[in-house]
Amino acid sequence: MSKNIIKLALVNGDTEAASSSAAELQKIYDFVPLEEADVIVALGGDGFMLHLLHELLEVEVPIFGMNLGTVGFLLNEFKPEHLLDRIKDAIPFIMYPLKMETVTVTGEHISALAFNEVSLLRETRQTAKIKIYIDDKLRMEELACDGVLISTPAGSTAYNLSAHGPIIPLHADILALTPISAFRPRRWRGALISQKSEIRFEVCQPAKRPVSAVADTIEVRNVKSVAVKQDYSNAKTLLFDKEHTLEERILNEQFIS
Repeated sequence: MSKNIIKLALVNGDTEAASSSAAELQKIYDFVPLEEADVIVALGGDGFMLHLLHELLEVEVPIFGMNLGTVGFLLNEFKPEHLLDRIKDAIPFIMYPLKMETVTVTGEHISALAFNEVSLLRETRQTAKIKIYIDDKLRMEELACDGVLISTPAGSTAYNLSAHGPIIPLHADILALTPISAFRPRRWRGALISQKSEIRFEVCQPAKRPVSAVADTIEVRNVKSVAVKQDYSNAKTLLFDKEHTLEERILNEQFIS
């Protein structure tokens, strides 16, 4: 991080805590419009940060988030003091999203990006039945389940962890493929896939057993097939306090019981 970065823009979520904290910072620091900023200061929770990553995808400015939500995994601690020094000393982390390309039962093609995970979920009481291909090779003939997801390292502590998937170190160059309440094969716990691979899901009996696909918060219903691969053409940079980087947080998560 350059020691000459000075111009900051401020954005915040719509909660009372985020709004009041933004007002507090505005009394201490001068902020500029987004188009003039060297760094964006974001106040909110993980959901707000995820929304911001998508909203500002075309804005090539790093984001320093401060947590005013619950967990704040993608953000730093909120402290109004010494903000400029914290940003100047911050450690950057570049996030590459997954690109989801879906084909619906009506033949519509819909694409979306996901910084955390792409998940397939059954839409009705009927169990989903899904074929899984890795680099065009059939790896699972039929997964009977509530769903299945593919997670980035940064997203591996979110929905993936709740579904009993593995926590992935940031620089491992792998993705987590994790079933959600698998019925058959009952003992299958998922797989680790190279970030250079393409994962393709085909829904069996999509009319009888409808499935939706979700890229972070973007849902496509009644999908017939879903292809997922790392998108290196899009990237966002998050800044973290040097004593509490994202890599350190992910490592810590593996020792929490």
